[in-house]
Amino acid sequence: MNNNHMHHTDGAPAADLIPQILTAFPFVLALILYILAVFVSSRNHKPWPVYRTVCWIFGVFFAVTSVAGPLAARAHTDFSAHMFSHLFLGMLAPLLMALASPMTLVLRTLSVPLARRLSRVLKSRISRILNHPIIASFLNIGGLWLLYTTSLYSFMHESILIHLIVHFHVFLAGYLFTVSMIYFDPIPHRIPFLYRALVFVSALAGHGILSKYIYAHPPAGVSAGQAEIGGMIMYYGGDAIDIILIFIFCWQWSRASRQREDVSLSPETESTRV
Repeated sequence: MNNNHMHHTDGAPAADLIPQILTAFPFVLALILYILAVFVSSRNHKPWPVYRTVCWIFGVFFAVTSVAGPLAARAHTDFSAHMFSHLFLGMLAPLLMALASPMTLVLRTLSVPLARRLSRVLKSRISRILNHPIIASFLNIGGLWLLYTTSLYSFMHESILIHLIVHFHVFLAGYLFTVSMIYFDPIPHRIPFLYRALVFVSALAGHGILSKYIYAHPPAGVSAGQAEIGGMIMYYGGDAIDIILIFIFCWQWSRASRQREDVSLSPETESTRV
């Protein structure tokens, strides 16, 4: 067995295609459905913003790159490649796809009865729980701690089922965390900015501490050198993506504050005060 966490038999490359295809398929399907929805929405309403479509395309691209192709294959034997895959799948792809406002597009595309049903789902209790910043942060950061501090990381490379579950969880938890912090789609249960900011800072701290923990305590089967490189990629790469997320969050907070000030200083408000 080599110094990394996995070894492969001669037939492994062919076997690796199965989880890659299964993991990449939902993202490819999501891309096709999004493009179709753009055509339908633009035909029945005003044109859908091009930048949102571009964000969705690049989000799907980074998600597929992380689960299929050379990077995904290398991630089995190279922990640094695995960590790049983690950043693409759990942070960058969710951010880009959140910027694409998929729920807004779906609501514009569906018929009125179906759109109302979807709205009821978005307003449901389970949706409110999953979109709560604390729950989303726990699923996202807590899931990463579970992956890298237990035997789950090794099991992921030995079982196709666990491999699929882990990768889909990383993406979905990352997406839920992103949309719980920045709002581009309709959110029936909006959480105040200050509350989200406090949870956001705590989540960033948890992610940073985990990267340092990986640096000092390699996951089972990962060499110390690989763990050090992977930990640094997670730390600095995560910071780079978080800076974008922080910028968007602060921009939304500033815009909301200006809108409240404009309302409070409007002539109608001044007349009511008099």
